[in-house]
Amino acid sequence: MTEKTIAGIRRGNIFSPNHIGNDAAVFSLTAEALRTKGYRVNEYTEADLLTKEIREDFLFNMVRDWYSIRKLQQLEDSGRLVINSGYGIENCTREKMTRLLIAANIPYPRSIILQTDEDATEALEKVGFVDCWIKRYDFHAIHREDVTYVSNLEEAKGILKEYAIRGIATAVINEHLIGDLVKFYGVVGTDFFYWFYPNLQHSKFGLEKINGKAHGISFDKNKLHQVCNKAAEVLNLKIYGGDCIIDEDGTIRLIDFNDWPSFAPCRNQAVPYIAECIHRLFKG
Repeated sequence: MTEKTIAGIRRGNIFSPNHIGNDAAVFSLTAEALRTKGYRVNEYTEADLLTKEIREDFLFNMVRDWYSIRKLQQLEDSGRLVINSGYGIENCTREKMTRLLIAANIPYPRSIILQTDEDATEALEKVGFVDCWIKRYDFHAIHREDVTYVSNLEEAKGILKEYAIRGIATAVINEHLIGDLVKFYGVVGTDFFYWFYPNLQHSKFGLEKINGKAHGISFDKNKLHQVCNKAAEVLNLKIYGGDCIIDEDGTIRLIDFNDWPSFAPCRNQAVPYIAECIHRLFKG
């Protein structure tokens, strides 16, 4: 095996709800861009990661399955270079992300973390919000109910009960923020940063309609980029995306952060920067 042989591991389809084609496309374009840089790219699926011996010393990946994440972490611990890090991917699960971003003073909604068999009444009244988002603690959204907006206590209790029935022991509850919803994508160590106002054509479950049409509130784009890069550093990511709310005075608060999203609206612009980021890290 030459030193320029690397592994690329695709995302399992179950973790690309309504975005299977988009996730596959950014992976394939990245692999091709790396080939033009002189790498031999051996492609694997998430299932391959668990059933085959991965011999390459350098890996780029879009995995999301818990077993896959653990395998990546084992490979990293044995000295392999993995982008994004398996530890970074785990950090993007809701509970870990919430704790890490708040601890690092990243602007983020007021949040609580509850066991799903708890009565939410006292906890929500104590923090002073009822309009909120309830999210499963351990995964990105796979099903519509994994991220749910509620506007009263009875709805909140109903969702928590459903989580408990589904075996989801813990929930993260974020305060609902009013303002313009902005989606963003970035690649650490490069100049690439892209933001846009989403619509229902770029949506997994149509949740963008809760905040409604953006009003074009003025905000500091450079500050958003800086906040996102800081969050990526805290979470141990190189290739990232997410969502934020811009409130009426231009304040920026992150509401979600993801390891290697689809880059669907800017895929062709982003891929050369993604490949360059990976190349620099492997070369270094």
